[in-house]
Amino acid sequence: LRAALREGSARCRQRQFAAAAAKFSAALELCSEGFATEDPLKSSPDDISRLSSWIESMLVICYLKLGQPRLALYHSHRSIIQNPSHFCNHLRQAACFRCLHRYSEAARSAMVAQCLYVLAEGAGLQTSDLLQLYWQAMTQEALSGEVSFSALYTPFEKEDKTDKIKEANKTFAEKHPDYVQHIFTDPHGIHLLPEKAESHPGQQYLLTLGFRNKEIGKTVEEFVTRMLPVFPGRKITFSASTEEEADVFWQNTGERIMAAMAFIGSTKIKDERGPCARAIEQFHHASLLSHLRRGEEQAQVMTQAMAELATVPYLQRVSQEDGKLLQLLMADAVDILAGGTGERAWAKIQKV
Repeated sequence: LRAALREGSARCRQRQFAAAAAKFSAALELCSEGFATEDPLKSSPDDISRLSSWIESMLVICYLKLGQPRLALYHSHRSIIQNPSHFCNHLRQAACFRCLHRYSEAARSAMVAQCLYVLAEGAGLQTSDLLQLYWQAMTQEALSGEVSFSALYTPFEKEDKTDKIKEANKTFAEKHPDYVQHIFTDPHGIHLLPEKAESHPGQQYLLTLGFRNKEIGKTVEEFVTRMLPVFPGRKITFSASTEEEADVFWQNTGERIMAAMAFIGSTKIKDERGPCARAIEQFHHASLLSHLRRGEEQAQVMTQAMAELATVPYLQRVSQEDGKLLQLLMADAVDILAGGTGERAWAKIQKV
């Protein structure tokens, strides 16, 4: 294992990234076979996880350099699952999303990286500023490339939220007259923007979205405002509809809805619906992809959901009840990736 790691690192320094990836993949295989420590009885599971995470992160770098961002993204999710508190793992995930032109998700990863850096008492103000600039650039890129909706952030203190939401909706209609087929303000969760701490310390915002298509706007609002997320536009679970219906729904509506959902998540750390709400959205997304027989994409979304769940406790306090749900969903994700159909939390949520 040591020899593989040394050789992989040397190949990286020589910019021989294909050879380096082969060595790191071999090292990862040795880790999975129990060679990450000389004495398993005396080792810390955290040490093993950190080693595995570091190897995964090196594979992310190699595959990005080789122009294979999809493969790099898979390893970035795995590096986060193994070590979710390290901000660099989330920053590499952002780089992968950026290469895939998934800018809203890149913005969210950069936001999480910046929050973790600050929570870990990151001393470098310049590093924090750079993380915020990256986050800001990705958010702007996501919005500039979007044609189906537009957004408005309204500063929010401790006013009456109902009045503030009415005011935000009115202001949006005045500023964005091309996106008034459906307007709503996210009621669950306060949004953050990447602004310099000295100019706007702890400033929070309400997010208002407006859509060109009324049905898509109404569906996104229903998805966002429900306490328990249900995949948009469906009265029943996807298992009850045909593959052809699911494919038509995805092509005409689903992709645009998920783009709006991803954008909403790019500036929201805490969700009033619960810490697992975003992961549940991804479970629904994965269920649709499974119904469309897109196995590779389904596996990527489930791995992404696992990384999301692993990071939650490092960003906010989790109640005992939410902690149990988080563990059950993580176990369900592992089962789904392994091809299992266990009757646990996810199956119950779908029935509800």
